[in-house]
Amino acid sequence: MSFNTSNARARRIARVRAKVTGTNERPRLAVARTLSHIYAQVIDDRAGATIVAASDADISEADRKGKTKSEVSTLVGKLVAERAKAKGVSSVVFDRRDKRYHGRVKAVADGAREAGLTF
Repeated sequence: MSFNTSNARARRIARVRAKVTGTNERPRLAVARTLSHIYAQVIDDRAGATIVAASDADISEADRKGKTKSEVSTLVGKLVAERAKAKGVSSVVFDRRDKRYHGRVKAVADGAREAGLTF
């Protein structure tokens, strides 16, 4: 079998998801990163429902002005944590998908921890 980028990515996602499952008591905080945007959502896998979500589009242009993508990612982490706490979620498991725990993915996690979520 020859190397296929999409198959390799799917294997990495499956490897992480085999270890990380969200429940009602402790949902999954999934982070998706593209070249220009970052998205985070808190998911209850047993119910198959997204509890809360946040992205860099939810942050006002004035707050994003002059900040790096990592600093905006920290704001996204804080925003998703605030929304989760408003829904009664205080503890989550972190799902980095196929990305390394580094840079903007780590910034989302750090922002969520600052806002009071426990991992």
